[in-house]
Parts: sequence; structure tokens; C-alpha cells
Amino acid sequence: MMPSKKDRVGPDCQRSTTQELLIQILGTAHGADSLWKHVNGDLGRLAVMGPEELIQVRGLGMERATRLLATWELSKRLSLDRMRLEQRVLQSSSEAARFLQDQIGHLDHEVFCVLYLNRALRMIRLEQVSQGGITGTVADPRIIFRKALSLRAVSMIVGHNHPSGALYPSQADRELTQKIQKAAEFFDITLHDHLIVTREGYYSFADEGLI
Repeated sequence: MMPSKKDRVGPDCQRSTTQELLIQILGTAHGADSLWKHVNGDLGRLAVMGPEELIQVRGLGMERATRLLATWELSKRLSLDRMRLEQRVLQSSSEAARFLQDQIGHLDHEVFCVLYLNRALRMIRLEQVSQGGITGTVADPRIIFRKALSLRAVSMIVGHNHPSGALYPSQADRELTQKIQKAAEFFDITLHDHLIVTREGYYSFADEGLI
């Protein structure tokens, strides 16, 4: 026997607006409204707010700010674990780019990641190999391939974000890609792509014929 509508417990999150979800997380309509106004209705802006900025929003405080940050971090980990559980095959640059956008596209600092893949192009692991500032980060190919060998990966996709929103590679990006590609050939590992991601889009070295 199906429960009546009156007896059902819990919110219908799929039909809730973003503000309604914030109310459910924070436990305060006033705080949720203040926060949503603070970011001008921009969920991406909300994603990069740190604890210092969050606690300045009227109606939040440290406890609610911490709760929100924990919820955001959990959502990213669930996205990563879902991909691992589904053993999704990354067959296109667009599919890999969408995944990286979810993980790092919203960050206000640059990070460099590697998607290690098996022979069937299924993801073994996502590894962050370096982290920098607003303008750049430096990835060490030795770290990249040490991990590839330990995971017995046969191919990989590398990627990093551009907090500035610019989608074109710098000269440093091009030179690093060449270094990684040469090392991959030495270790008999296939480099499928180097992706640059932002909140709005992506750039694929493979699609542009640079790999």
C-alpha cells in the first residue's frame, strides 16, 4: 500500500528551487535569502566562497557556513564516486570536460588534474597533482607518471582550470603538454587529451590537433 501524500516524509529536492534547497541545508529562510542575494543568484559564485566570506553574510555564522561548505564538498565527492561506480567510459573530450568542470571549473585558483584510465577508457582515479594561484600552477611530469605506473594506467587525460575564464592555452600550457606527451610515449602510455576548463566551457588540445 502506497503512503498517502500526507504521510510521505522529506522534501522533494528535485522540484525545489536553489533557494529552497539552501533553506533546507541552512535551516533559516532569512540566512538563505541573504546568501542568495549576496551572490546575485549565481550558484558558481556561491561555490567559490570561503568560510571567511560566508560568515559575513547576515543570518549565517560559522556553524551554518561550515554546514554549507561540507555539503558542497560532499556533492563533489559524490559526483566522483558515482563516476567510479558506474565505471564510465570517457570516449569524448566533451564528456571528460564536463566531469572536470564539475570538479575544478568553479575554483578561484588553478589546479592541475589527471584522469588515469584503463585499457577500456574507464577511469581508475582522478588525481590532483598540483595547485597554484589565480594565474597559474606548475605540474611535474615525474609525479604524473609515477602515479600512472603505480595505478597501472595505460592512458590518461590531463586537465587544468583557468579561473580567469580564458579558454586559450598559454605558451607554458603548450610546452607542458609537449613534455607530458613525450614522457607518455616513453612509458607507452597514451595521452588522449589536455583539457582547459572554466565554468562556462572548455578547450581541448586533441580537438584542436595539438595532440
